[in-house]
This record gives sequence, C-alpha cells and structure tokens, in this order.
Amino acid sequence: MDKFSFQTTKISGLTLITPFCAPDDRGYLSKPFEKSIFETNGIALSPWEELRSFSHKGVLRGLHFQKRHSQDKLVQVLHGAVYDVAVDLREGSETFGQWEGFYLSAENRNLLYIPKGFAHGFLALEEDTLFSYLCGDRYDPESDGGVRWNDPQLAVKWPLERIGQPILSEKDACLPLLSELNF
Repeated sequence: MDKFSFQTTKISGLTLITPFCAPDDRGYLSKPFEKSIFETNGIALSPWEELRSFSHKGVLRGLHFQKRHSQDKLVQVLHGAVYDVAVDLREGSETFGQWEGFYLSAENRNLLYIPKGFAHGFLALEEDTLFSYLCGDRYDPESDGGVRWNDPQLAVKWPLERIGQPILSEKDACLPLLSELNF
C-alpha cells in the first residue's frame, strides 16, 4: 500500500503529490484527496467545483488564470498523459514569471497542487486524454485571463517533439505576452 507523498518544488506552494494507492491483483483503489492529510502538509484546498477536459493528442490548453476568484487547483490525469505547466504570477513573489513542468499520467497517478496566483496549462501527449481539475473557487468567465503558451520571456520548454505542431483554440493562440499584462 502506497501512502500519500508530498514533494516540494522550486516554486513555493507548488506541490507534486503521489496519492494513496492500494493495488492488488484486480487493479487498485486510489484516494487522490483527503482534506486532513492535505492540511497537515500545508495545503488548505476547499473544493468549489470539479472540471474535466477531454483532449486529443497535441492539444495545448493554456496558460490560463482568473483575475478575480483566483483558483487554487488540484489537477490529475484520469486517462492518457500530459506535460503540465504552472507559471508563478503572484504579485511580489520571488519566483514571479518562473515556471515548472511535470509529466502527469493515468499510469503514474501523480497530482499537482497549484496555488492561487498561477497560470496553468497542459499539452496532451496521448490520444483521448482526460484531465481533472478540483478547483478552490468558481469558474468566472468574465475574469478569465491568460499568457501566451510560447511567450519568449517565459521560455516554457514544451515537449513538442512528442506531438509535432500543437493544436490551440483561437482564444489561446491570441493570449497576450506576460509583458502585456496589467496586474
């Protein structure tokens, strides 16, 4: 039986989590979230809503954030695999504008906790990728914001060699650069 594991990252608050898992010859039982265990490990997520997205291989979603109703998120891949990216946009943060990327998959079952004040996005690395977001505040389309996925200032190293040309929504293709944002 694997217990929860919480791994700190180079950006304060951003946490890679291996959930509780009890495998046997039939498969496994997994518990991706337990409020008290998360709080013991410094994460006070109060879920407001859960969102899921389904993506074809090569779909790049993001980098998104909300200006009002900033959401902390616990994200996980339920089927398939992604390269997941979080960018620190917290005002006054020593790591403002820095990013980290993580391979999340249904196979490794890892989760990523993303605090409020981050932009977030992912690149689907497999066909039929199902992605779950457990969010600490509501989705507010009027305060939707984002940073362009290929902003040279951020210089995110997306694993494009695994997919070729990314598939973007019109909205994501036209997001502003970090230097164009007003916080």
